[in-house]
Amino acid sequence: MFSEQEQIRRESLKKLRDLGYNPYPPEKFEVNKTSVEIKQNFSEGSSMEVVIAGRIMSRRIMGKASFMEIQDKEGKIQVYLNRDEICKGEDKTLYNIVFKKLLDIGDIVGIMGDVFITKVGEISVKAEELTILTKSLKPLPLPKKDSEGRIYDAFTDPEKRYRQRYVDLIVNPGVKDVFIKRTKLTNSMRQYLNEKGYLEVETPILQPLYGGASARPFKTHHNTLDIDLYLRIANELYLKRLIVGGFDGVYEFSKDFRNEGMSRFHNPEFTQMELYVAYKDYFWMMDLVEEMVEKIALDLHSKTELKVGDKLINFKRPWRRVSMYEIIEEYTGEDISSLDMVELRTVSKQIGLDLDDGVGRGKIIDEIFGLKCEPNIIQPTFVTNYPVEMSPLAKKHRKHEGLVERFEMVCNGKEICNAFSELNDPIDQRKRFMEQLNLAKKGDKEAMLLDEDYINAIEYGMPPTAGLGIGIDRLSMLMTNSSSIQDVLFFPQMKPEQKNKK
Repeated sequence: MFSEQEQIRRESLKKLRDLGYNPYPPEKFEVNKTSVEIKQNFSEGSSMEVVIAGRIMSRRIMGKASFMEIQDKEGKIQVYLNRDEICKGEDKTLYNIVFKKLLDIGDIVGIMGDVFITKVGEISVKAEELTILTKSLKPLPLPKKDSEGRIYDAFTDPEKRYRQRYVDLIVNPGVKDVFIKRTKLTNSMRQYLNEKGYLEVETPILQPLYGGASARPFKTHHNTLDIDLYLRIANELYLKRLIVGGFDGVYEFSKDFRNEGMSRFHNPEFTQMELYVAYKDYFWMMDLVEEMVEKIALDLHSKTELKVGDKLINFKRPWRRVSMYEIIEEYTGEDISSLDMVELRTVSKQIGLDLDDGVGRGKIIDEIFGLKCEPNIIQPTFVTNYPVEMSPLAKKHRKHEGLVERFEMVCNGKEICNAFSELNDPIDQRKRFMEQLNLAKKGDKEAMLLDEDYINAIEYGMPPTAGLGIGIDRLSMLMTNSSSIQDVLFFPQMKPEQKNKK
């Protein structure tokens, strides 16, 4: 059933058609100015004829005159309609449409007219022609003001905003700025990488084996080939195959999928930029990340110090660099670098972790770091030199036994990127994969699979390589001061909407 407002709009639609007016015309409508362009370029005494189009956001009728506010892609502008101007001849169809309230807030119209300045100093468009381009059949949830000017009934409920992003973008114009900045962010990153001479590539989303990260996959089936396939959890192993093939630097903005929990920092579908450069190491990659993220901040905000929630975060280089064991000792008072499994489990229980007996050493250390350290790291920080058990694709450290050449950049309490000096020893790589299989047998559902074709590839010889994966969604949260990942995704994954049972 339709609401009262929806029924009224459908009746208006019928009246429009009865007047011989098509409220969904097939012809194109050529716009020559936006609201912002008009306001920036028009001045008192000048002349400007414009053709604009947009959505009616407010309107009022006063005798033979009507005012409406039109919202286009850049902002809003007032339109003045005079009965005698828009109905110069005998045809009074437009009079009936405009002045008998067959137009509604939310309708999309095209206006041709001259720009002028009203008595109160507002730049407006005096309409000579009006064309209905789309009749809206649902009322917009626009905010209202009470007698004291307080706003109520605003479209602010997060769940409704995420489910109906199209409405959110209409009635909360500031939301659009977040997504414009997100696009500027990826453009800035792409420009930086292209200027370095790295090649943007595409790799498979459907993979016969998932790999390149520790995560649970989504599974599907290909009917023609009669094989199971997985939505990729990472594109790392494919990009490194290209390094084997002779490309010195490749990157990809990839959609990845992980069948894991959801939170304000996690969405099962997310965007990651992965970069692999031959003949480099993780020290070199730290310098690149610092330089690239600082550039992004400057491109988006013309400064490096940004307000994120109630904190000021500064992306200016250089950033702090601290090893995993050092920062765990800093926040727990425990030096766990030489503890055996029994001692490590004891420490984990003392700090409040209750882990299954089958969990390996790397997982325990990761949980300690996640509980006690990561939430306290606010300024951009490189956490380096991870235990080998946590990093099956990273090269063993050149100096420290039992560690790998890996770093994560952590900022505002969350990991933003992950990088290695990539493991290119195929014998060691096979051994690491086998250790992952043993963890899987013990119940680790995020352990990696053995990828024989990847082993085969690096047996042909992969040069020393530095690799990076940087989360675009989380970086966008920082750069737009957004508190939830849902705020930087146009259409985040949601639970099915609960319908009221009658």
